[in-house]
Parts: sequence; C-alpha cells; structure tokens
Amino acid sequence: MLVTSKELFDIALKKRFAIPATNFVDQNTLRAYMTVAEKRQLPLIISFAQAHSEVMSLEEASLLGKHYAHHASVPVVLHLDHGQDIDFVKRAVDLGFTSVMIDASQDPFEENVRKTKEIIEYAHPRGVVVEAEIGHVGAGENYENHEHTESFYTTAEDAKQFYKETNVDSLAISIGTAHGNYVGTPEINFNRLKEISQVVPVPLVLHGGSSSGDANLRRCALDRIVKINIFTDLMNASTRNLSAEERDYFEVQEHLRTGIESVLDHYYNVFNTQTVGI
Repeated sequence: MLVTSKELFDIALKKRFAIPATNFVDQNTLRAYMTVAEKRQLPLIISFAQAHSEVMSLEEASLLGKHYAHHASVPVVLHLDHGQDIDFVKRAVDLGFTSVMIDASQDPFEENVRKTKEIIEYAHPRGVVVEAEIGHVGAGENYENHEHTESFYTTAEDAKQFYKETNVDSLAISIGTAHGNYVGTPEINFNRLKEISQVVPVPLVLHGGSSSGDANLRRCALDRIVKINIFTDLMNASTRNLSAEERDYFEVQEHLRTGIESVLDHYYNVFNTQTVGI
C-alpha cells in the first residue's frame, strides 16, 4: 500500500527503529527491494533521486513506484531523493510521489529556508510530506572511495532555527556520514545527534548510511534516526560476485537481484525495522 512517510515515522519514533531508504534505478532493482519487504512483511521507502533522471525519467519512476507500492501488502513510501530543482520537485508531487526531499543544503541558510518553504507550501495542500537537509552530507567524486568529503556537520542551533522557520516534516542531518564508498568506517558524532534531537521535534534522517558500521547504524536507529539511506551498499552487492563468464542477460539480472536482496535483508535486522499496521 502506498503511504506517506509521516505515518511510518511517527510509529518508528515511538518504537525506536529505522526504515531503509532504497534508491531504484530500474524495474529490476525495485523488484528486488519489494521482494524482501514482502517476504519480511516490513515497511519500505523506495526512493528515486533527481541525479538518476538521465537513467530513468521522473514519469517512468512514478509509474513504476506507484504500481509496486499499490500492489504491496506492506506500507511503501514513494520518495523523491535529493531534489535540487524546484520545478523537478513540484513535478514529483504532481506525479504522485508521497514524499519529496528538497536538498538546498549547499545554499546559504536563508536560501535553504526559502526553497524549503516554497516546496512545503506546494506539497502540503496536496498531501505530500517534505524532507530537507541542514548541514551537508557530501561525497567522494563520482562515489569513489574517499578519505575526505565536502561534508560539514549540522549544528543544533541551525537545526532548531531551520525547523522553526520551515516546519519541515523530517530533517536530514550531517553527523559524520558521506555518500559513496568509505576508506575505513566513519566516526558518527552521537553527541551532536543527541544535541539536535533535543531541540528538533521532527523525525531525523541519515544519508550516506552504506558501510557506516552496523553498530553505528543500530545506535542511530535507537536515537531518533527513522530513515537511513543505503544505496551504495545495495549497488555494490549487486555486482560483487558477478563473474566474467556470466553472459546470459536473465542470469545476470537474477544475480543482481540476489545481491541486493541479501543486503536489504541484513539492514532490516540492523535497523530493527518492525512490522507496521496501517
């Protein structure tokens, strides 16, 4: 069933668990995610990133996402991830996404506030919830291994002021993770997470969750992080054991799905994701 993230996040906050956010880039990846969610009877956030619109159009993503969500026996959120263009985000709202992220985290604070408010004013009357980001979760160039990123931590003061000015539904924060592959395991600033959670009443979101350490992510899920993005680990798993001899298209597709399914199944356990009755 297709739902908004607000319904799920309210329950996740009370029961102290997180929900995986899985970015799909085609029907094969989406099928893999839904297979695990149905098997485990657990909620799922299926995300489509604006950065992937050259691989699949927003219209295609909307049709596929809504089809699988409507036919699912578990709650599914269709989410726009890292929408950076105002018109693109509004199109996602019009096309039936139930949750959208406006990512203006690299803009000056007041510009981030302005863009977020504009999206909220458009989305809320249409029943769509909004995620924004304060601070910035960076990445290595082209998602390669990185020791340093352009990430900068979210401060509790900025998070509090941002929420006060926007009334955003959920807030992505930067506390030590980054998009892409890591060199080693990142250090999560749990003190900063605690400071932010004490002054911001809305659910918190963690980007760059892939390979951030199971213990780190489990603790985040216990400490008010309700959504964790794990795209890179899912993509890496899809090709990790693919041999050069495999040439049959259908065998390759099955191999990709199997790798993805094993990682999502693992993270459901790490995040302590629980069955939700809606």
